Amino acid sequence: MTALDTAFATMLAAPDDDAARLRYYERLSDGELFLLLQDEAEGANMTPRLFPLEDGPVVLAFDLEERLGSFTGVPSPYAALPGRVIAAQLAGQGIGLGVNLGTESAWIVTPEAIDWLAETLTHGPEEAQAVPQSFHAPGGLPQALLTALDAKLGRTGGLASGAVLAGVVYDDGRRGHMLAYLDAAPGAETALARAASEALTFSGVEAGQMDVAFLSATEPAALAMLRAGLRFDLPPPPRAVPAAPKAPGMDPDRPPRLR
Repeated sequence: MTALDTAFATMLAAPDDDAARLRYYERLSDGELFLLLQDEAEGANMTPRLFPLEDGPVVLAFDLEERLGSFTGVPSPYAALPGRVIAAQLAGQGIGLGVNLGTESAWIVTPEAIDWLAETLTHGPEEAQAVPQSFHAPGGLPQALLTALDAKLGRTGGLASGAVLAGVVYDDGRRGHMLAYLDAAPGAETALARAASEALTFSGVEAGQMDVAFLSATEPAALAMLRAGLRFDLPPPPRAVPAAPKAPGMDPDRPPRLR
């Protein structure tokens, strides 16, 4: 079973559990999907193969290349894209997404769900200023958030040396939790803050329950948080490899255009 299979099975077993449904959509947006195309991609331009179903048109994507091959039965053009990119490109077009059709994890993401997912993924954290007065051990946070944070931070290798979560009391008396990234790489703040924000969103936790900060690992606030809080070790940066031509649609400076 793939990670998406596991999330789907959990969602199916608890149809009234919003948290399980959110975790499925988080896995769908974070994972790589193989999108079935009508023809070979031309640079950043690609045309998904459209299937006119009774409830409206859908395009098809699979979380394994082998599953796409089994579904079509013949060699077929495809593009390997993150789920969030596919959702962003389909948003507002009234087109659904058929995921893993022909398997036990088959699911149709409706156009309305595509629009919701794309909008959710565009929401980022809001900037604020506050002065921490003291830190303490985190408490009262749901396990779903800790699991989501661990998964999100596991995909941020090289963007920071680590992260720490602690309870915080601010100088205005406000209490909450703070996630501090330690020694963040220059320019990585937006991506790291968004990862924390998405962990909150897809675990069903209100955004007001956690703030995000960026600290040097040697400054007093970071040392105080490390003494009181829960540390997350981020993976090391990926090894440098010789530059290779990017596959169609995978260059972030030239996002794919689905026609």
